[in-house]
Amino acid sequence: MSARSCVKERKTAHPKLAERVRAKRIYEPAEPDDGTRILIMRLWPRGIRRDRVDLWLRELGPVLPLMRAFRSGQLDWANYRRQYLAGLERAEAQEQVEQALALARKGPVTVLCGCPDETRCHRSLLRGYLTEHLL
Repeated sequence: MSARSCVKERKTAHPKLAERVRAKRIYEPAEPDDGTRILIMRLWPRGIRRDRVDLWLRELGPVLPLMRAFRSGQLDWANYRRQYLAGLERAEAQEQVEQALALARKGPVTVLCGCPDETRCHRSLLRGYLTEHLL
């Protein structure tokens, strides 16, 4: 069995756990199946009341220089992705990763940020990271 098929098996072994971590834009309405709503941005988003979020884990947002470099086009998606995921290994981030994982083990969580395109947003990267570490 190849390493690739092992990873695939691991990711599909517990689909119920994988479904526990969701990602959406903070500006989308809250839904009952969101579970614990976790904001993962360094700065609080404009126009969002505090009661729209259950927990704010700032360290799970990209560091500001990384975000600025990506938004300005100085950094492509592949490098942004690599640097963001490496940043999750920092001690400060790992504490908050563990908080998010503990919540996801108990029930659904939704990671939230303001980026309009989820495919080019750290929330999709974090969702994948948390899902891998849940399994």
